[in-house]
Amino acid sequence: MRLNEMTLLELRRLLVRKEISVTELVGSVYENIERLEDTLNAYLVTTKDKAFSMAEAAQKRIDEGNQLPCTGIPIAVKDNICTKEVLTTCASKMLYNFIPPYESTVTGRLLSQDYVLTGKTNLDEFAMGSSTENSAYYTTKNPWNTECVPGGSSGGSAAAVAAHMCIAALGSDTGGSIRQPASFCGIVGLKPTYGRVSRYGLVAFASSLDQIGPLTKDVSDAAVLLQAIAGHDPLDSTSAPVDVPNYLNALGKDIKGIKVGIPKEYFIDGMDRAVEKSVREAIAIIDSLGAETIEITLPHTDYAVATYYIIATSEASSNLARYDGVKYGYRREGKDLFDMYVKTRSEGFGQEVKRRIMLGTYALSSGYYDAYYKKAQQVRTLIKNDFDRAFEKVDVILTPTSPTTAFKIGEKVSDPLQMYLSDIFTISVNLAGVPAISVPCGFVDGLPVGLQIIGRPFDEVCILQVAYAYEQATDWHIKRPAIMQLC
Repeated sequence: MRLNEMTLLELRRLLVRKEISVTELVGSVYENIERLEDTLNAYLVTTKDKAFSMAEAAQKRIDEGNQLPCTGIPIAVKDNICTKEVLTTCASKMLYNFIPPYESTVTGRLLSQDYVLTGKTNLDEFAMGSSTENSAYYTTKNPWNTECVPGGSSGGSAAAVAAHMCIAALGSDTGGSIRQPASFCGIVGLKPTYGRVSRYGLVAFASSLDQIGPLTKDVSDAAVLLQAIAGHDPLDSTSAPVDVPNYLNALGKDIKGIKVGIPKEYFIDGMDRAVEKSVREAIAIIDSLGAETIEITLPHTDYAVATYYIIATSEASSNLARYDGVKYGYRREGKDLFDMYVKTRSEGFGQEVKRRIMLGTYALSSGYYDAYYKKAQQVRTLIKNDFDRAFEKVDVILTPTSPTTAFKIGEKVSDPLQMYLSDIFTISVNLAGVPAISVPCGFVDGLPVGLQIIGRPFDEVCILQVAYAYEQATDWHIKRPAIMQLC
């Protein structure tokens, strides 16, 4: 097995025992990037020279015996997370030349462990999309079938992890943007509780929904990477002052007696029956491990998509008002200030971003605010209450991550509503602010299927515990995508 194909924990053991060097590991990852990047388009920016420089610092730390879990580990970062002196474009023409003068909190915490940055990964522009087709630069392809999308908006991160073009990656999740691409690419993706991980340095899309999290090859690696980035941050006013438990210690514990909720609203007409079959088989395995499955109801699920797309677009309209061509980024001169604003924003933003800005501006406008935005916030409370009531009876909730496997590139581009419905099983989690993880649970026609495990607020320990128990009882997570045959 090549070094780039190994997990974070496996590599950590080899590095500590001095059986490999950080430079060897980084070299293995970049050999794979150079082999596959032209096919997959997972990265917007690669940082090879910087990576080898970081590798030297990491090796010195290891030689001194001061290594931490992520020391020397090549990790990719989604290109809407600020990295000091490294281009951060959000896959948008609007930020084509933006180099942040500061480090995000999450990458700063990884730097404190001497990780190695492999590059910045592709995404839907400003994280608005479910397929990575909305990038202003190019579409990332799914390593399992290059005619299919990798999911979105963290599609570049998911594809890079699945194709072993990094050891792990960071993504962001506003309505499923970590979990859905993890499902499509056959890897693990974790959205932490809102407030568990600092958003400082994450370029805002919808501030009450956005959350940064890990994409990894297995559940253990997700626990390690979450440990590295979680915790209170005074630079983020929404960061929760809550202690961070040892996530790795939670793994391997018996799940006998854990109560598992199965919501009837998540097994609906219209979803792929083969996907449903894989998920139900996964539920049966978890049941066989000693968990107690209970049918529950989340009655306001039907309103989640509409609620999400009012709140998310409204917040996007507000957050993206700052991109006006004045201080940084793309600028198109005009005959006066207003003309410059119009030309800059018309040319700088892509079609999907402009669609969402217009939807959000309309929902916030005078005469419509109460009918749309205020009403959506009220329904959001009902959705959160559904979860609160469910968690009085159960410890975790199991659902499909997505109603389908990865769809063909171009299949849903002309129908935004069908694209939005790709997130139907993930967006309620963001509206409620609770944690959720997607783990591989099968294949349909050669494409991966994801199982979503949802937990109580700040109870990432329990979802990791259940996810690990399931993972150890199956072998889906060790399957290799078709693209690796080129290696």
